[in-house]
Amino acid sequence: MSGLSAPRLSALSVIVFGGPLTLGELAKAEQVRPPTMTRLVSALEADGLVTREPDAADGRLTRIRATPNGRTLLLRGRARRVAALTAEVRALSGDDRALVARAVAILEGVIDRLR
Repeated sequence: MSGLSAPRLSALSVIVFGGPLTLGELAKAEQVRPPTMTRLVSALEADGLVTREPDAADGRLTRIRATPNGRTLLLRGRARRVAALTAEVRALSGDDRALVARAVAILEGVIDRLR
């Protein structure tokens, strides 16, 4: 386990995979108000998982970037979840795995139509 709350993990994930972001962009992505995001980012910063840096194009803005420790924490947690899911799917019967494969194909079609 990461030891982080779900909101902190979610914000860190957005930063790792979508960053660097401004506080406003991050708050919008997480659907929270800027003061809430400020508290989350401050906690992540105190834990050494993110840093704030000036925006190269607009010095009035600050961008939030994941540190190497933040990226590693998130990616290790993701790898653990993928490994656990893989083990569970492998333990399914052949019929159930075929059913899951069919469901995935249907969902991929839905996603493609939404693009």
